[in-house]
Amino acid sequence: QLQLVESGGGLVQSGGSLRLSCAASGRTFSDYGMGWFRQAPGKEREFVARIGRSGGFIVYDDAVKGRFTISRDNSKNTVFLQMNSLKPEDTALYYCAAGWVTGTTYNMYYWGKGTQVTVSS
Repeated sequence: QLQLVESGGGLVQSGGSLRLSCAASGRTFSDYGMGWFRQAPGKEREFVARIGRSGGFIVYDDAVKGRFTISRDNSKNTVFLQMNSLKPEDTALYYCAAGWVTGTTYNMYYWGKGTQVTVSS
């Protein structure tokens, strides 16, 4: 099993920034593509960004493109999500996930428990 623990969420004003981290343990981190997803109250979970095992295959949802940046540090078994120019509609529970990633698709089979991001207007 690969364990994933997210951190870095919090309350921020509109226009502000947050950096989420996801620490992995239990298996070889660099064997997995990684992704960030989010779920707002009353809505289904949605894709935010993904990154391949070696840092390639980066894809963003259109809603966050140009504002969010996904990255990973395989030496630290951690994936990051830098979120800038935050908007109230970015408010959600953010999940880290691991699986396989290509340039066109993905399948995640390990999930963290999430970290809450709240953006006030």
